[in-house]
Amino acid sequence: MSRAVKLASKFVLYTSAAGAVGFGGFLFVTRKSRFVPFEFTSDPIFSSGHFKKFNPNGNAPALHDLCVRKVPLSQIKPELLKEEGKLAEAFCAGVWSGFGYNIQRRYLERKYRRQETENQLWDTRALAESTYDVGTQITDHFEVFERTPTSISVRCGDSPLNSGVRASDGVFEMSAVVKEGEGVAEFGLKSVFFSGEGKSEGTMPAHIQYAHRLYTKLWMESALRRVLK
Repeated sequence: MSRAVKLASKFVLYTSAAGAVGFGGFLFVTRKSRFVPFEFTSDPIFSSGHFKKFNPNGNAPALHDLCVRKVPLSQIKPELLKEEGKLAEAFCAGVWSGFGYNIQRRYLERKYRRQETENQLWDTRALAESTYDVGTQITDHFEVFERTPTSISVRCGDSPLNSGVRASDGVFEMSAVVKEGEGVAEFGLKSVFFSGEGKSEGTMPAHIQYAHRLYTKLWMESALRRVLK
């Protein structure tokens, strides 16, 4: 297994174990979120300048998945539907300021908050109120690199202070798409982990992938608290 996969696996296992406390209740609360297959090579991330820049050897992802949740528009706060981009922004803010990220946020704060990272988002209030413009750095582990009316994408896997090619790297995309014809808003959490250094074909162990999916579902339900009436 590559060093990148080992590092990412350790990170995902820690956060998942912390988030999935109360397993029975967890499964019930997250039952409406589901993972859907997507062909990575045809996904926009694969052809993006960001992926090509930080994955110069074209390594395949060690993990890639997509969690989606559909919510009737009647349950969404109406003010978030009036201005383009506000729904995705609120959903993103819900991911980082919600209870699902709180354990990880506090852990990272104790370990990495210092003078060099003080300009990043750390406190729950700041995470809830940010507009997540490109360049926004979150708890010394995430940085917004792209924003569209329906999605916000962050780089992950290492500190934003390490701006070059990394052994452990990744893209995490939060999306919110209004589907008027269906009368729903579809929310998505897409994860892609890869090694930027050397040649790597390693994949995360099955139990790590499973744990990661549990944690992703927790983030989904936590984030939705921000957008529901």
